[in-house]
Amino acid sequence: MKKLRRSTLALFLGFLLLSVAPSSMGRFVVEKNSLTVTSPEKIKGTYDSAIGNFGIPQYGGSMAGSVVYPKDNQKGCKEFDESGISFKSKPGALPTIVLLDRGSCFFALKVWNAQKAGASAVLVADDIDENLITMDTPEEDGSSAKYIENITIPSALIEKSFGIKLKDAISGGDMVNVNLDWREAVPHPDDRVEYELWTNSNDECGVKCDMLMEFVKDFKGAAQILEKGGYTQFTPHYITWYCPQAFTLSKQCKSQCINHGRYCAPDPEQDFSTGYDGKDVVIENLRQLCVFKVANETKKPWVWWDYVTDFQIRCPMKEKKYNKECADAVIKSLGLDLKKIEKCMGDPDADSDNPVLKEEQDAQVGKGSRGDVTILPTLVVNNRQYRGKLEKGAVMKAICSGFEETTEPGVCLSSDVETNECLDNNGGCWRDKAANITACKDTFRGRVCECPLVDGVQFKGDGYTTCEASGPGRCKINNGGCWHDARNGHAFSACLDDGHVKCQCPAGFKGDGVKNCDDIDECGDKKACQCPECTCKNTWGSYDCSCSGDLLYIRDHDACISKTASQGGKSVWAAFWVILLGLLLTAAGAYLVYKYRIRSYMDSEIRAIMAQYMPLDSQGEVVNHVNDERA
Repeated sequence: MKKLRRSTLALFLGFLLLSVAPSSMGRFVVEKNSLTVTSPEKIKGTYDSAIGNFGIPQYGGSMAGSVVYPKDNQKGCKEFDESGISFKSKPGALPTIVLLDRGSCFFALKVWNAQKAGASAVLVADDIDENLITMDTPEEDGSSAKYIENITIPSALIEKSFGIKLKDAISGGDMVNVNLDWREAVPHPDDRVEYELWTNSNDECGVKCDMLMEFVKDFKGAAQILEKGGYTQFTPHYITWYCPQAFTLSKQCKSQCINHGRYCAPDPEQDFSTGYDGKDVVIENLRQLCVFKVANETKKPWVWWDYVTDFQIRCPMKEKKYNKECADAVIKSLGLDLKKIEKCMGDPDADSDNPVLKEEQDAQVGKGSRGDVTILPTLVVNNRQYRGKLEKGAVMKAICSGFEETTEPGVCLSSDVETNECLDNNGGCWRDKAANITACKDTFRGRVCECPLVDGVQFKGDGYTTCEASGPGRCKINNGGCWHDARNGHAFSACLDDGHVKCQCPAGFKGDGVKNCDDIDECGDKKACQCPECTCKNTWGSYDCSCSGDLLYIRDHDACISKTASQGGKSVWAAFWVILLGLLLTAAGAYLVYKYRIRSYMDSEIRAIMAQYMPLDSQGEVVNHVNDERA
């Protein structure tokens, strides 16, 4: 009984802490998406719907579908298979959006049952006249956890009056088509996305904590790529509560809070007598905030993801390693400044405000279009709270939808977030099956039909029915759609690019150039080898001629000559080259003699001139050729 009282008291204090907001002026904002009825005409228009806090909303995209209201199990609390009801769309039909009534069971269970029956989305009609609320997940136990994490379709709550309009139209035999639009659910003003994750270091809070830890590990790589590339600005946050003044000196508040009741967290095990205390969680949350601040000062804010994931693995509560010693070891392994982090954390026993945690409590209060943060975990993208499953692919879609269109980084076009619409009928886009080229491209916003760029060749067209190669190198792409073939090491193509690609069979072939080019029988049709002694033989794309006996075929002259004559000709040419070489050598020798005599004559002239002005002792009188008189 004593243990039960402790557990009850811990649970009561936990709820008390959760119910005390940092400011009485805060508010919870319901995130909405647009719902447009496209038919029938009598209810045509745009209506609000509140995005469910589970499943995967199609952030950045839209979904057109046909609304179905089941005749049985209209609240969706039982499996539809029991009633033999299926919501699977037939080939070529619009996706099925199931309308269900509120009440009798959890919102998430209704959506799960509809999803299993083939629904593409679920609308839940309110049963009272009130402002829209956010459909949240139930407190998770063993049974609910099995389906909550597996819900993959979007859902939304609609007002009672709008639900009645839809039901009346369906019961009257009208086909009700609607378009769910999430493109404006997240603002996308520029080429950088600011997002926040409100999280917790406690790993003993059940299924929700397990999902949070799994998400952080899965999303780490993508988050660091976005941050390192300057595409995003990420900020982690941690929810704390304060202890009411009347309880600050109680044993419970002392074990749950630091700084004399200013910053608190519920007991992890909901039992004050065992395990860790709430203040242990607050201190680790504070440490993780300071890790981010110190890492951010060194221009490496993404190191926070490394610390958090490493701490989860190395310092779990279950193994009694959730402590300062283990945390310090992780910090040192990442090369962070431990003293700066400790200075940032301050004194948890001080009877004064902690600047870091005070800032966190202020940030919990909603500002502008963002409401209070009261749910853990909470993702905020461009100051708008994310609704849906905390799963890598779903969160990537939400973040990528926050970029201004055409400014999305490459990671937003990766397989993690692509819609895979091209897998079904090629998305209705142009395709060249032979060359395996398609204009269909999956993006997080849905598929687009754009003529591709292949091997430097740009295709041009509308992307839906036509795409034609343009520019140089068009014949490289599937031979421009022309005939081509290869045999015995020889390849031929009918593609001819002379400014406009056309298909023309090459020499040696005849045909339409597109589907076929047949080998021409040169020996029969053209009588390629016409000399009397020639024998013609067809080859693929050409022909060969040969001569009988010792005759040699000369193709340029289409004639046969004897090999002896050919060899004699070679001898004549050899004699010619020998004579020519001799003449060249003789000319070279004569040139050298001529140059030597000219040089000697010039030397004697120069010496004679010099002797007139400066006689040399070692030589006699030099003849002066300059003053010679010649008859």
